[in-house]
Amino acid sequence: MIQREQATDLSLQHLLAELRRIDILVQREVRRWQLAGQDPHDDFRGLYLSDTDAQALLARPWGVSWGQTISLSTAETDAFAQAEIEITARIEELKKEAASRKISLRLEYLAATFELDRFALDLLLICLAPHFDLQYERLYAYLQDNVTCKNPTINLSLALLAPPGDNRLLALPYFSENAPLFKHRLLQQQSDLQNGRDSLLSRTLHVDEAIVAWLLGNYQPPTELRGHISLEWSEPNARDTLLTAALPDNWLETQKRATIMAFYGPDATTQHAAARLAALHVQRPLLRVALPPLIADEQLTPHLAIRLALRDARLNAALTYFTGWDACLQAGQLPIAILTELESCALPLIVAGKKRWLAEGLERQRPLWWVNFPLPHYAQRLSLWEHFVVEEFPDYEGRLDALAGQFRLTAGQIRDAVATARDQVVQQHRAFHTTNLFAAARAHSSPHLSDLARQIVPRYQWADIVLPAEQLELLHEIVDMVRGRSQVLEAWGVGKKLATNNGIAMLFGGPPGTGKTMAAEVIATELELDLYKIDLSTIVSKYIGETEKNLERIFSEAQSSNVILFFDEADALFGKRSAVKDAHDRYANIETSYLLQRMEAYDGVTILATNMRANLDEAFTRRLQFAVSFPFPEEEYRLRIWQTLFPATVPRAENLDFELLARRFKLAGGNIRNIIVFAAFLAAADAGAVTMQHLFQGTRREMQKMGRLVKEAEMQ
Repeated sequence: MIQREQATDLSLQHLLAELRRIDILVQREVRRWQLAGQDPHDDFRGLYLSDTDAQALLARPWGVSWGQTISLSTAETDAFAQAEIEITARIEELKKEAASRKISLRLEYLAATFELDRFALDLLLICLAPHFDLQYERLYAYLQDNVTCKNPTINLSLALLAPPGDNRLLALPYFSENAPLFKHRLLQQQSDLQNGRDSLLSRTLHVDEAIVAWLLGNYQPPTELRGHISLEWSEPNARDTLLTAALPDNWLETQKRATIMAFYGPDATTQHAAARLAALHVQRPLLRVALPPLIADEQLTPHLAIRLALRDARLNAALTYFTGWDACLQAGQLPIAILTELESCALPLIVAGKKRWLAEGLERQRPLWWVNFPLPHYAQRLSLWEHFVVEEFPDYEGRLDALAGQFRLTAGQIRDAVATARDQVVQQHRAFHTTNLFAAARAHSSPHLSDLARQIVPRYQWADIVLPAEQLELLHEIVDMVRGRSQVLEAWGVGKKLATNNGIAMLFGGPPGTGKTMAAEVIATELELDLYKIDLSTIVSKYIGETEKNLERIFSEAQSSNVILFFDEADALFGKRSAVKDAHDRYANIETSYLLQRMEAYDGVTILATNMRANLDEAFTRRLQFAVSFPFPEEEYRLRIWQTLFPATVPRAENLDFELLARRFKLAGGNIRNIIVFAAFLAAADAGAVTMQHLFQGTRREMQKMGRLVKEAEMQ
């Protein structure tokens, strides 16, 4: 295989030879101007028009330049012709050498790729010349009779390349916006509006700097795309193979069928891995284009951004990979102009986004091949955790099945979570532990619920909650079910026939203060998941349809957040449907029905708490996997609550009698907690330990707050 340095050198030799041929054309035109009486050394040429010049202009035939009014001598004509023959022969020699060495000359490749004929290629070369030698700026200014016009105009280009007179009109289509040079923005036209010149012939021509760089052997993105487009060569690696293991076996074969591959789904990391494998499969570089920031740029239309990207793909014979394709969609459809651009490119293409879209309004020649990239299933997540953890922590031998089961993360989120765990270990100067991974997984679950829900930081563990044995056993079963749902429903296949989704919904019912919120915190602590309490004041709206919209936002954002949703006083949202007496009742029932359907579709963990279970819609309660009753505590449990809730670090008097308090005062756990806190503040104010009097006073205030009669005899 020819080394790249050799190929670039031969391409450069060919380019310089072609420029020398253009140089002969320029020299010939300069010589004609000299013979026509134009002095190239006159510093004021182009800044004024003499009477003689004006008369000469009137006498000059239409469509003829100053130089074309002059015929060179036979000797000079022969000399220029001989020089052109020699350089043309040299160009042919270089082409033959390249062919024998199987080297693609860049200028030849450019012309073939964009269908440039000899005239169009010479136009490009005329614009390229000043980038290789600044003398052409002065020569172009001279030939255009304007010292400030250093780039070739359309008029000068025609003078150098087209025959004089009416025949020049035949060359004007080369300068239309749909001509290859301008359609693919190899060249650009610029009007001299500052000097009031906006005619077609006065427009100057400019070559894209990216084209100059490419012809010299360097890839440089267009200025507008810089920072959002990259060219990379794929190499075989185990990670990409792992990430794409779940894709259909024949998905790569579609590249041979002139298809446009359309990736959709939430897992962008796996999409990128698949794009790298596709490029490797067709043995092409991968041109990655990030569309959202480009489309957000008001100076750049999506149509132009895609056209420029496809131009670079053609230059580099690359597989183009557009990310963030959703940014191009309008009402779920792809604009015809963009679809037309895709159709016009014969190279392999991949467009990647989150959603499927419609392609309508155009008779397409290239089929679309849809490839879904859903969230990884349990077995994939487990493999990904194992892969990334072993990469960062080779000695780790712990189990990762709980992480894989509880966090439905994309491949990219799993990779980033492991990196975050590594950062924590380095910063904390501690040995790596699974808790680092759980914390990192929560951080990368990306919850966006803060405006509609309040995050609760769990404080309680199993030892802190006091309930009858049956209720505790049920809570343990809930935790086990959440932990094992991925293995049972996905790995074991139970979910295919026996379960509609992976969601787990439960009801906590019981009087206020009996431990419903505490139980939710215990579950969150045990599962190491974030807990969000839904703020009903921000959800329920008097306006028809607003409540559903708010709930849809919550469920949609929670879907990818791996959090526990905790609806307190759920009967306000999931109440019984009523008989339809008016329009308000009808919409209220529609609202309840919608909530039932949305809850069924949600595959996360949901906890509903209510003080009045009887108020909940029966159809809804049937859809719950668990219903846990939180009874008002009897004396035995009240004693355990007093003993459990009173912190060991709080100074206490020796005569504290929790048995007396449990026997005398029928209070729920929430009330007992308030009493202990109040008594602790009283003790701090007295600069002493908590005494029975402090607890009695706290009980008095709590019962007054509850509206219950306080018997002073009991406060002794």
